Amino acid sequence: MTRYDEMVERTFPALPPAHGRGFAQTWWGRAWLRALEDTALDGAQVKAGRRLARSAAVGAVSVRPGRVTAVVRDPGRAAHRADVLLPKLSDEQWDRLLDLVVERAGHMAALLDRELPPHLVEDAAVAGIELLPGLGDLEPECDCGAWDHCGHTAALCHQVARLLDEDPFVLLLLRGRGRRALLDALQVRTAVPEGPADEPDGADAAEAWAAGDILPPLPAPPPLPDEPGRPPTLDAEAAPAPGIDPQALAHLAARTAEEAYRLLAGALHDEPGQVGHEPELTVGQDAVRLAAGAPAGDLAHRLAHGSGRDAQGLATAVRAWRHGGAEALAVLDEEWQVEGGALARARAALDAAWDEDDRPALRRAGNRWTVQGAGVQVRLGRDGRWWPYLLLGHWIPAGHAARDPATALAAARLTLEEERSAGPEVPNDMRE
Repeated sequence: MTRYDEMVERTFPALPPAHGRGFAQTWWGRAWLRALEDTALDGAQVKAGRRLARSAAVGAVSVRPGRVTAVVRDPGRAAHRADVLLPKLSDEQWDRLLDLVVERAGHMAALLDRELPPHLVEDAAVAGIELLPGLGDLEPECDCGAWDHCGHTAALCHQVARLLDEDPFVLLLLRGRGRRALLDALQVRTAVPEGPADEPDGADAAEAWAAGDILPPLPAPPPLPDEPGRPPTLDAEAAPAPGIDPQALAHLAARTAEEAYRLLAGALHDEPGQVGHEPELTVGQDAVRLAAGAPAGDLAHRLAHGSGRDAQGLATAVRAWRHGGAEALAVLDEEWQVEGGALARARAALDAAWDEDDRPALRRAGNRWTVQGAGVQVRLGRDGRWWPYLLLGHWIPAGHAARDPATALAAARLTLEEERSAGPEVPNDMRE
């Protein structure tokens, strides 16, 4: 196997003082310094090395596989040769790394652009190849006699961090191969082998394109079913497993079928608003949505508890949901102060809704306008639509939203008349 680490060395000239800037501006440089801090036993020596590197005490830096060398001068100008050793990758590890790069187009493109992508480190680590130095990998050697990292080797490491800021391929050279050798090896692996090419499978592209006008059209989508599908029955002779509520499961399945039917209908008929992104429901809102399917027995009590409401409150919320989903539910629950431009638009809509002689006496509280003594009300949603409400012991939704308050108020009055004819009479002098 070819040895790539023979006679490979790069020498970098001494760098100027680093006044007014920190070391390790890039991801690669910071990772290198973290390895130094993890390896050095004496934090004071790391700080001393940083001061030496900042004052341009590190001379030209020589980088070759497994070793980086420089002459470092003390403040008293005594010169010391400092070396830092890093284990080289084996030929087998390099082969696996090259295979990894060839398999991932992003890594390949970056390396061919002479860039070393940081996420290559993560993918290589998953394959068992550590590119960055780990704990204890940066082994110091200095002629000052220190057995651990001294200020000289720490200064050299800080200077290498600056080199990595400029060219992260320095790390690969330390691991055994320079940039040129790496790119050459990649080119060999991706080269097309010479020799007669096999006949490709499939049809010629030009022929396929020319035949496009004679291809049969796509079949029409299937028609919308008459109603949502019915989930299979869960009645069985065996008792349900612990924690499984068949009644709740059947209700969830039925509601899911209804929601799927609604989405399919919107997709087939291209109805605006039927299909698309919808905000995620809260737990309370979703409980109301499920309760709109008329659950029975204990399930209704569980949904009321999940919605944070009592039985009456849940029934009112379900009524709102059926009129307008989450938007109608927000209008039921939220009272907000209409101010600024929103208030000006609301007043203009109210003024334009009726002639002067027909305008009802309205009293406003927040976003709610109540007809005094009539038991009806309109509420302004944040989207500018008006929602009808009527008073039957408490305020309840009376219909869908309208673009103008007069239509919404008429719907509230009509619903109130229907409710009165269907049940006990509601006094005309109702108040909030």
